[in-house]
Amino acid sequence: MAVKTKLVQKQYLLPFILITTLFALWGFANDITNPMVAGFQTIMELSAAKASLIQFAFYGGYATMAIPAALFIRKYSHKRGIMLGLALYAAGAFLFIPAAAQQSFTFFCLSLYILTFGLAFLETTANPFVLSLGSKETSTRRLNLAQAFNPMGSLAGMAVASWVVLPNLLSDQHRDAAGQLVFSSLPEAQKAVERVHDIAIIRDAYVALGVIVLIVFVLIAITKMPGAVVKPQKGHTGKTLRNLWHNVAYREGVLAQVFYVAAQIMVWTFIIHYADNLGIDKATAQKYNIAAMALFLCFRFIATFLMKYINSRKLLTVFGAMAALCTLGTIFIVGTGGLICLVATSAFMSLMFPTIYGISLEGVDAEDSNLGAAFLVMAIVGGALLPPLQGSIIDLGTVGSLPAVNASFILPLICFLMVTLYGWRRVRSE
Repeated sequence: MAVKTKLVQKQYLLPFILITTLFALWGFANDITNPMVAGFQTIMELSAAKASLIQFAFYGGYATMAIPAALFIRKYSHKRGIMLGLALYAAGAFLFIPAAAQQSFTFFCLSLYILTFGLAFLETTANPFVLSLGSKETSTRRLNLAQAFNPMGSLAGMAVASWVVLPNLLSDQHRDAAGQLVFSSLPEAQKAVERVHDIAIIRDAYVALGVIVLIVFVLIAITKMPGAVVKPQKGHTGKTLRNLWHNVAYREGVLAQVFYVAAQIMVWTFIIHYADNLGIDKATAQKYNIAAMALFLCFRFIATFLMKYINSRKLLTVFGAMAALCTLGTIFIVGTGGLICLVATSAFMSLMFPTIYGISLEGVDAEDSNLGAAFLVMAIVGGALLPPLQGSIIDLGTVGSLPAVNASFILPLICFLMVTLYGWRRVRSE
């Protein structure tokens, strides 16, 4: 009789629990930040394209630091990488204090850029760490389980945005009879007072986050990690790069991850804009974002269960196709139905990141895994590149007979089709 392989073996249970807390921590940062695009757009009277530079800075930090993070971990250790990541995370959060004092949108973007240096270290460390904590046979399922704690952190970030930040923004409380914002038409003196108030609300949320990160820093610092798992790796970087380049599943996986992250960030960032176009205020619109994340979380567990019976490549292909269908509804159904389709898209995004990640690294040698993981984290740059383009489309007002915000979701549609293609190609290669 075959011996059943445990998802997480007993000797790795405590490290697994500790590392999965980091997934929640960067999920919180991601999803308290997404609604800030709409918030800054109103407070600082920006175009949608310029406001979405928040996402360019946030996800650009991943692109900048993922490779240096991998090289640092390769030379030293996973624990040191985690410590440095948490330190950078806290530093970026505390930089919101001088940014608020200066009322500088550029300074806020810089603060987020530095904050995500820390997130790049954490993600580059945590994902391959979880894959290594047990049998290779269960590695993709184990990563899906750990990644399930990411949307828990995301829900917490959304809750803070929805119930602490957005409802207290005075700039969002000035609307005409049709529900459209009129903050920009207020007297300059009133706008200045309300701008100081609203920036302080956003600042305080990030400063509180910085304090929590410092607490986690201390907890990790006093915890001993198992040396067999976190041992520094030595190797020739050039050889590793050649190995990765010649691995087709890995190479295409990095590209698929770029498209997936771009789609995810666009879907979650512009739910508020989509709802705003229907006359729904930001605080209420954020509740649709929370519903989307709740679906995302539930389907992450469902997908992890289904992987016991269905090949992960096939499941990725099916979920990619369903996400594309939901996005078509988002584009062509004008009104609440389109908003519901947009929320439903999150259910089918749920398995994409960890599944693409796991499939991509399946054929990668252990000595190449840190740098391989770094390029998959660097693929998060997709979240920096496409949201500003989508914001530019939204600024057009209308595209043909469609509201521009509806038409802008052609970009996530293309991304989901690329993810579906990757899953299908991996199925064909088996």
